[in-house]
Amino acid sequence: MRIIPARGSLLLAFPALLFAACSPNGQQADGDAPAAQASSMSTPSAGDGWRPLFDGRTTAGWHAFGGGAPGAGWQVVDGALTRAGQAGDILTDEEFGSFELELEWKIQPGGNSGVFFHVVEDSSLQYVWQTGSEMQVLDNAGHADGRQPNTSAGSNFALYAPARDATRPAGQWNAARLVVRGDHVEHWLNGEKLLEYELGSAEWRQRVAASKFGEMPRYGLARRGHIALQDHGDAVSFRNIRIRVLP
Repeated sequence: MRIIPARGSLLLAFPALLFAACSPNGQQADGDAPAAQASSMSTPSAGDGWRPLFDGRTTAGWHAFGGGAPGAGWQVVDGALTRAGQAGDILTDEEFGSFELELEWKIQPGGNSGVFFHVVEDSSLQYVWQTGSEMQVLDNAGHADGRQPNTSAGSNFALYAPARDATRPAGQWNAARLVVRGDHVEHWLNGEKLLEYELGSAEWRQRVAASKFGEMPRYGLARRGHIALQDHGDAVSFRNIRIRVLP
């Protein structure tokens, strides 16, 4: 196993190494989304407007929430961007408005993480989820959030539930696709469309008000921002991360 430190050396905990070394045993998903092809590629191919957000070797193009280099716990392990120790959330240097994002994720048993979009950074904010909407990353079978559809893997956390559980078992790769076109958002997992919603709609505002996000006045309001990967304290890996900007 080849380990490349992310902007600095760090001795990784043995359990994290074992998790990161798990092989992708899941079957390939269908061809609805190119990232659904659960390959061993570390750098996704470009074309048709797609470009990689992760080069498979370094954390170039990413930073810690609030600025500065990513936490030392973010390591590149076997071509995957891996939370292998205490790290904090990690954000793209660039901001995006309308886009299509594809990536693969693998979570430890009982693990929790997330992919956020339209994240805003300023001195008044402490967390990515104060502004950014989340596509949940979770081991449904091993985490309590998996028992509630609207907090399960693929959900728009606490607001919109997936149509069904499309996840593969913990330790296997899942192919996620996030489409944001203006106010319209779609969540896909392993080639299946799980849900869609309209940012700012009456229904969306009602659901936000009834959730914990109702106490966060800037939640979901930005129409441009960073993409973030969450450090929720568990081992999680991301690979084949690519994006294309939509008109």
